[in-house]
Amino acid sequence: MGAKRHGPYYCGIDAAMDVVGGKWKVLILWELHEHGVRRFGELRRGLPGVSEKMLNEHLRELAADGILHREVYAEIPPRVEYSLTEEGHALNAALGSLGEWGSRRMM
Repeated sequence: MGAKRHGPYYCGIDAAMDVVGGKWKVLILWELHEHGVRRFGELRRGLPGVSEKMLNEHLRELAADGILHREVYAEIPPRVEYSLTEEGHALNAALGSLGEWGSRRMM
């Protein structure tokens, strides 16, 4: 895995950050975890402030890393749905503690 880098990682955190680096990737994972299968427009509405270009880029990278499943339906207009893979669910579980830590910081 690791769509962006091909060299060796320094540690596990380094490898994880390569996958979830950036503000929007973790929020995409959270949105899919909370709502299940989503279409592009639903994701965009659920993530106020994300540009179409950035969302497309992050969805492609997460799919390449095996975190998301991208299902394209042969319809007119084409319908594309995104969902978490087993690896994506595992990553969300791992991020749970980080989210709890962040919630405490917000208080």
